[in-house]
Amino acid sequence: MWNVDERFSQKAIESLAALGFGVGSTRGVVRVEKYGSGAEFRKGADDSYQMTVAPTIVVKGQFTRLWDAGYQKFLLTDDGLKVPALASHLANLRRFNEELRTALGVPTFYNEALGSVSQISVYDRVKGRNGDVPDKTVGAHSPGGEH
Repeated sequence: MWNVDERFSQKAIESLAALGFGVGSTRGVVRVEKYGSGAEFRKGADDSYQMTVAPTIVVKGQFTRLWDAGYQKFLLTDDGLKVPALASHLANLRRFNEELRTALGVPTFYNEALGSVSQISVYDRVKGRNGDVPDKTVGAHSPGGEH
C-alpha cells in the first residue's frame, strides 16, 4: 500500500490531467480518477498534498473498500452498498495504481505489486461469533436493498 505520509507538490498533482487522469478539485480536495478507479488528495497547511483516500475502485461515484468475504471479494461503499468485485475491477485498479505511482514518482516495491489488498476481511462462519453473518457484520446490502 501507499505511504500515506508522502507529500506531493501542487505542480505534481496538476500534471496528472495531462497524463489522462480525470482531476477534480474543490476547496483543497483533489479527486483523481481513471479506469473506474480513484484516489483523493488534500492540501495541507504547507501547500503540499497528502493522499487521504488510497487508490480504490469507484462505484456510482463513491470510493469503495475491497472486502474479502471468504467466498468472494466485494466492493463496499460507505453507505453499505455491496457489489461483487470483478476481475476487470481489480485489473483496472492495478493499472490505475501503477500509472498514478509512476506519474507521482512513487516507487513500487515487489511485495506491493503482487496483487490486490483487501481493506476488510470478515468471514468467520462459527455461529454466534462476530462475522458469522458477514453482510450484517460490515453493514452491507445488495443493490436491491436486501441483506
